[in-house]
Amino acid sequence: MNFNGKIDLLSYVSNLEFQIKILLISFIVCVIVSIITIPILRSLKVGQIERDDGPQSHLKKQGTPTMGGIIMAITILAITAFLYLMYNATENEMIMNLLPLSFVTIGFGLVGFIDDFKKLVLKNTKGLKPAYKMIGLLIVAVAFTLYLVKILNVGTQTYIPIIKQYIDLPIWFYIPFAIFVLLATTNAVNLTDGIDGLSTSITTIIITALTVISIILGVKEVTLIGSTMIGACLGFLLFNLHPAKVFMGDTGSLLLGGAIAGMALYLKMPLILIVLALIPIIETISVMMQVAYFKKTGNRIFKMAPIHHHFELSGWKENKIVSVFSVITLILSIIAINII
Repeated sequence: MNFNGKIDLLSYVSNLEFQIKILLISFIVCVIVSIITIPILRSLKVGQIERDDGPQSHLKKQGTPTMGGIIMAITILAITAFLYLMYNATENEMIMNLLPLSFVTIGFGLVGFIDDFKKLVLKNTKGLKPAYKMIGLLIVAVAFTLYLVKILNVGTQTYIPIIKQYIDLPIWFYIPFAIFVLLATTNAVNLTDGIDGLSTSITTIIITALTVISIILGVKEVTLIGSTMIGACLGFLLFNLHPAKVFMGDTGSLLLGGAIAGMALYLKMPLILIVLALIPIIETISVMMQVAYFKKTGNRIFKMAPIHHHFELSGWKENKIVSVFSVITLILSIIAINII
């Protein structure tokens, strides 16, 4: 790990060229896996189940293959294995530090996969019980946090964007804080997944911003997992844009949330997510406001929550929502990169 300052321009360009190669390989692998996997999901009749009280335009999506997050998971595992074989002999420490980042990504995805599998394959409409789901996510979050602090000795330093300084948090505060960041980010991304290409587009931009930050700081392991994730997301997005040929399901949304939070914590910049992930945060707050207001008054603030459905029921097309939310996230990413 290298947190000793920003790297020079020549090193930045050299790293960027290599990361583009990893990104392209990941993209190609994801496209190939998608072409193979989507027909299999369709033949297994692993189809989307739409809510009757949701937007009427969504009813035609009924039966569209879901649980597509396994496409990204397979891609990440394949690229991680490739990088391990490539780097293990020359940069053993760096490649070993890459593994926990892959673990938290795949780990959260696995919890989502179990939920999707129960609902879609075993036809258990309730899926994984919320308590069991949270326990699964908590186990992964605790394991990753303790590994960072106790095994990798990343420390408890946390970057404060406003004052542009690192502060040492007490370990008794840092561990629950890091676990909260992991769980909150994952659930926020999960709530953002509601229309074709929305969650994939937004998280691709967020991961790209975190990857650029990791290149600037010279943190290779984060750069490698970031480039892998960008390629996988772009490959998946080809099949996920409106009209979607496949949905990611909880397998994908929890996986993406784990990747974002894991990268931010490894970079010691979890607070940067307040800027970078503002759209998922707003999506989460809209649900909390809707539920609280409805319980208190019996009325709704929004036509439907999360808030992307409110805009949809207000007449916005899916592509417009994805475009506007993505542009906002891109602007936020530029701001975040400039305040580090």
